[in-house]
Amino acid sequence: MNVSRNMFSAIELIVGLGNPGSEYEKSRHNAGFMVIEKLLAGFPAGRFEETHISESRLFSGKHRGRPLYLQMPLTYMNLSGKAVAGFCRKNQISADRVLVIYDDMDLEPGRIRLKNGGSAGGHHGLESVIAELGTEKIKRLRIGIGHPGAGKTADYVLSGFTGDEERIFSASLDVAAEAVKMVLSAGMDRAMNKYNTRPAEEASETTINE
Repeated sequence: MNVSRNMFSAIELIVGLGNPGSEYEKSRHNAGFMVIEKLLAGFPAGRFEETHISESRLFSGKHRGRPLYLQMPLTYMNLSGKAVAGFCRKNQISADRVLVIYDDMDLEPGRIRLKNGGSAGGHHGLESVIAELGTEKIKRLRIGIGHPGAGKTADYVLSGFTGDEERIFSASLDVAAEAVKMVLSAGMDRAMNKYNTRPAEEASETTINE
């Protein structure tokens, strides 16, 4: 038996946080949605089937022979937890098998961070997920979007990137998708060791076999 592949809790649900609607598509706050889109584009065509359920766009399929769901809640950010918890209850998915992807102002663009649990750090979408699932022990992937400083954060997170920041952020989404695949294949610890150490654009581009 390959012990290393059985010691970590397999992820069954990957949640990308964001706001529905075309006006928010390119906003910093929709980083979670963007990583889900990158993941879907990287998997073979037809592997995941889209449905609308639990107030979400839900993509269901298999990865390495295991059921895997990708969820984009359509509840708007602050109520994301209702969609996530509702789907988890229906499908008997425990909180330790959920990975949540979201934007983080405390990280500069180009940085990503995987973490096994902890507080929401002021992110209202994650706050909602934690409240509805009843635990802070939720795996998460934070996507750096930078901080506005003295500016209004509400306007900032709903704005898009321009210039060099846009290029750097776009590269971080590609690496974030790679990091998620490594979590699925090798577990959080190995993925954290690889992707938490340096800016995303400098991370190794080693492909994780599917």
